[in-house]
Amino acid sequence: MKIELTEKQFRRLLDLVYIGNWVLNSTRGDDRIREYDEVESTVFSNCINHGMVPLVESYQGELIPSRAFAEGGIHEAILAYEDTMFFEILAQELALRDMDSDAPTPENYDELRERMDVYLGEFEQHGTDNITVEM
Repeated sequence: MKIELTEKQFRRLLDLVYIGNWVLNSTRGDDRIREYDEVESTVFSNCINHGMVPLVESYQGELIPSRAFAEGGIHEAILAYEDTMFFEILAQELALRDMDSDAPTPENYDELRERMDVYLGEFEQHGTDNITVEM
């Protein structure tokens, strides 16, 4: 297979591949999905031919994203996504709890969304400062 990309598109593809592999494998420890690591290595190996050598390094005989790549801002994008997802999931779970419901349905969607919007407004203003857990 051959895919033609501009240099800018290739650079964006590196970000997408790294983020995808991070999502799939970062929490798996030694139980990584090796096929995704292999795809990442294959894509990043093309950095050498595209004048992007600082973005790749060799590790145990494989080409992987370099420390310079990993520390170049990509994790800020991942953290922003994780933050958004944390608050969205928390708002949904709290709204479902308030509604005494287990899951979103077509029938409860509008009420769920309204309640979530209230929680999301609170989180936007105060983060988790006003969340308490009684034990």
